[in-house]
Amino acid sequence: DMRLRQDYLTNFTSPIQPPNAHDASTLPPAFISSKIIITMSIPSQIATGTFLYLILGVVLLGLVFASRLTGRVTKDNADIANVVVVIATISTWLFWCCAWMHQWHPLIKPIYEE
Repeated sequence: DMRLRQDYLTNFTSPIQPPNAHDASTLPPAFISSKIIITMSIPSQIATGTFLYLILGVVLLGLVFASRLTGRVTKDNADIANVVVVIATISTWLFWCCAWMHQWHPLIKPIYEE
């Protein structure tokens, strides 16, 4: 029993749940208090950025709609502008999202010379 408990504590260094981590009755008593539970969720920065790009797209579509109502843009041009706004908003969001995720966990760590 002591060897099993020691095995759990020394070999468990990764943030992944051990087998049967959801059932505390199967874990040794020393491990229950130090149980690590990882939940996957969308980072708050991605959610905030996505929301801001959504707002930007809606505002731009509103500007196209308003310009159509005032008669500054014809119906055909407004249709083209709607497509351009949607594609541009999605493209810039995708570029921003890729750039943010690229910097989230960099694979290469710089080596500084002194």
